Amino acid sequence: MAGRRLRSSTVVLGGMGLLALTITSCGSEPDKRCADRSTQKTLPSSECRSGGNGSYYYGGKSDSGKVKGGSFDKTAVDRGGFGCSGSGGG
Repeated sequence: MAGRRLRSSTVVLGGMGLLALTITSCGSEPDKRCADRSTQKTLPSSECRSGGNGSYYYGGKSDSGKVKGGSFDKTAVDRGGFGCSGSGGG
């Protein structure tokens, strides 16, 4: 009987891990970087804190010192993940 109890515990623990993965991937923050809204140039993080001139740019990527493929609007960017729905924005 000990073998049967061990197997069912493994199934329960595996299911809990999958549930935790689903919850954390849906609720995670999108990647963000500091950038200038008008020029799209990346800036040091300090420019987005303490009243600097930068704004956070969510998602996308940085290419040749400029951001692209994301949005300054955090709600327009959805990381997605297992079990999540939504679309990316731009």
